[in-house]
Amino acid sequence: MAISAQLVKELREKTGAGMMDCKKALVQTDGDMEKAIDFLREKGIAKAANKGDRIAAEGLTSIIVNGNEAVILEVNSETDFVAKNEGFQVLVKELGEHLLANKPATVEEALEQTINGVKIADHINAAVAKIGEKLTLRRFEVVTKTDNDAFGAYLHMGGRISVLSVLEGTTDADAAKDVSMHIAALKPKYVSRDQVDASELDREREVLTQQALNEGKPEKIVAKMVEGRINKFYEEICVVDQTFVKNPDQKVGQFVESKGGSVKSFVRFEVGEGIEKRQENFAEEVMNQVNKD
Repeated sequence: MAISAQLVKELREKTGAGMMDCKKALVQTDGDMEKAIDFLREKGIAKAANKGDRIAAEGLTSIIVNGNEAVILEVNSETDFVAKNEGFQVLVKELGEHLLANKPATVEEALEQTINGVKIADHINAAVAKIGEKLTLRRFEVVTKTDNDAFGAYLHMGGRISVLSVLEGTTDADAAKDVSMHIAALKPKYVSRDQVDASELDREREVLTQQALNEGKPEKIVAKMVEGRINKFYEEICVVDQTFVKNPDQKVGQFVESKGGSVKSFVRFEVGEGIEKRQENFAEEVMNQVNKD
C-alpha cells in the first residue's frame, strides 16, 4: 500500500526514529501505526521516543580549533556515566567537526543538516538507540580570529567546563589558555565594564544604596560608599578587572597587556548550567495553565 508523508511524519513524531526507518516500518505493517511503533521498538530504533521527557543535564562540553576558526559546544546525556562512553565522545567530536565546517546559525538549523547523508537529528537518535539515554545537542558557538590573535582553548575536568577565549593583538596561545583557565575558575560574565548592561548596573547600585542605608550610614557618604562597592562588583563580573588566579599581584587585563594584547571575547560552557531552572520554569508554566483551565 502507498504510505503517505503525513503518516511517516506522525510515526516519526511518536517514536523519534528516522524518516526512512518510519517509512519501512509502515510498509512492513501495512500502515498500522501501533504495529509500526512495535516494529521500531523491537528493532531498538524507538528508544529515543521513550526517553523524550527525561532531563538530560549531564554530558560534555568540547572545543575544536582549526586555524582561525573554532567551535565550542555542549552535548547532554542523562548520566555522567554515559558522558564517559566512547560512543558518546565520538558523537560529540562528529558534531563539533560538522558545526565548525558548516556553521549553522542555530541548533534547530544544525539538526536539519546532514552528516554522511543522514540528518543530524536522526544521527543523534541513532546514538540514543545504541547508548540507551536521551542525548541532545544543547548549544554551540563558532568563533573566528585573525592571524594576529590567539585562541585560548581550555577544558576542565575532561570537558565538564570548557572556555574558548580570544586575545587580540598577540599570538601567545599559552597566555590565552591561562586566561581561559582563569575564566573557568572565576566565572566572569563580561570582558570589561563597558559591556555591563546599564539596567543591571542600575539595579546593583539601587541594592547597594539600600544596603548602606540599612546599615545606618549617613546619607551624605552613601553615594561614595556605593561607588566603591560598584568597583568591587565590576571585579566580580568583568574578567579584565579580576585578580589573575596565577598571579594575585596582577589583574587579568594587566597580564594580557604585558603580552602585548587585550581580551577580545570569551565563551564559557559548563555542563547542565541552567537546565534545572528551565525545567522548574516549565513546570511552573504548566501548573499556571492547569490552574487557568
